[in-house]
Amino acid sequence: MFSQHNKNSVQHWLKRLECPVDKNADYENTSWCNRDLIPIPYDRRTWAWHGYAGYWIITGVNATSWTAASSLLALGLSVGQAMGVIIGASLFAGILAVAAGWMGSHHYVGFTVLSRSSWGMRGGFWPVLNRIMTACIWMGIQMYWGGQAVKIILGAIIGPRFAYMANTLPLSAHVDTTSLVSFFIFLALFAPILLIRPEKLQMPFRIAFVLITGTVFGMLIWALCANHGAGKLIHTGPSATGSTLHWNTVYGLQTIIGVFGTGCLGSSDWTRYARTPNAALFGQIVTAPISICVTALCGLLITSATAEMYGEVLWNPFQLLLAIQQDSMSAAARAGTFFAGLGFLVSAIALCIVTNSIAAGMDIAALCPKYINIRRGSYIITIIGLAVCPWNYVTQASTFITVLSGWSVFLSPMTGILISDYFLVRRRGLHVGDLYRANSSSAYWYNFGFNWRAFIAWSAGFAPLVPGLVREVQGVSNGSGWDHLYDLSYFYGFSVAFSLYWSLSTVVPYEKQTGDSPFTLDSHITPETSC
Repeated sequence: MFSQHNKNSVQHWLKRLECPVDKNADYENTSWCNRDLIPIPYDRRTWAWHGYAGYWIITGVNATSWTAASSLLALGLSVGQAMGVIIGASLFAGILAVAAGWMGSHHYVGFTVLSRSSWGMRGGFWPVLNRIMTACIWMGIQMYWGGQAVKIILGAIIGPRFAYMANTLPLSAHVDTTSLVSFFIFLALFAPILLIRPEKLQMPFRIAFVLITGTVFGMLIWALCANHGAGKLIHTGPSATGSTLHWNTVYGLQTIIGVFGTGCLGSSDWTRYARTPNAALFGQIVTAPISICVTALCGLLITSATAEMYGEVLWNPFQLLLAIQQDSMSAAARAGTFFAGLGFLVSAIALCIVTNSIAAGMDIAALCPKYINIRRGSYIITIIGLAVCPWNYVTQASTFITVLSGWSVFLSPMTGILISDYFLVRRRGLHVGDLYRANSSSAYWYNFGFNWRAFIAWSAGFAPLVPGLVREVQGVSNGSGWDHLYDLSYFYGFSVAFSLYWSLSTVVPYEKQTGDSPFTLDSHITPETSC
């Protein structure tokens, strides 16, 4: 038995470990609420239209967009067809970002809290846990590429002594010495930045935007001038024909939408910081599609030109810069790779924040709001990203990456449910205060905290796609009905969950299904003692 002194000591430290609360706050830390989960107050809504424009440029100008054309060419599409698919996918992703981010810019709450409205106060943990799981792996992978940017920079500064350093690690480690050292240096650079609150990130993102766009266009000009043209790869014609080409085109379209659509699911995590309700629209509708398409085109032109220069097709920009250093350590090569590496380093840091640390940090905070906020959650996700040893997934073929890439099978129905719930079922109204009330008086309590309509709609949206995903992972896809349904996975999952959730909510409505009410915490939250 603990003595009274020990009990008092434990309670003292538990109190000390609670998340900080703002002075004169109208909220308190509870099992459902803390500073980062409440609707963002007016003084913290600092993001203007140019901030969101930079945000979407950072999101669009990355290795995923850079290599998008390569994935489509591998499916048998021509260059023209591939760019057409990328344009279509980026426009759809922009519209999706507007729809999924509307709740954040008008009610100032993020996806983590919004999930409670459609899934129930307890059921809302399910989509949150799904995002946390995928973020753990992707965070690690993005940190690995950040480490590769550090490796490029150090190779340029130190020269052959670092760039050509002998590997002292066994092959079973799946990582070389310089990459591992660079990875931990990246972590040391990245960790302090997590201390910056989301509402203060506009200036760092502006710096990242300038550096990464300058890097991409600088590499484009260098490649075209050094090769005296774009090369032959850009003239690639279709290698597939007939129905195979048609189905591959559809598959490529939904794959790219799935990659960016997964990020769009949590758009409200950032739009809730909008200074005005429409501040994010320019970035979502204009900047996002343009940045994705321009990056894909630049990646195609640079790869085509450098393929003739180095005799090898290098789609990944990090691998291209490392190959340049392996080929030459002249002053020009070192200077060029240094500045390019610096641009990709800043981009990697910004991407880790934009796509993982803030969203996953808030998701983790929802699991225990009294003791975890976005900042602490971001450090937790960073530690997990290190613990998964991401180089194992990047440097060797892995069915796990195939599964992770196909995870939109499970997330696309969640997007459909989120949008259907807000626009059709609730008609753009929310009882915001009820999102923090965990009892039967809440509009979102449903049945013991779970909304069975969401679980049925989600299951119907993903279950028929699982056979196709399994066949894709096993490498036995042969154009069967299951395979073609999987080719439509994002469209199918989104539309089925969207329409079924609306139908179920219409046929079996629930109390306080429509209407809205403000966030007035002191009138409906009762003190709680545990998370």
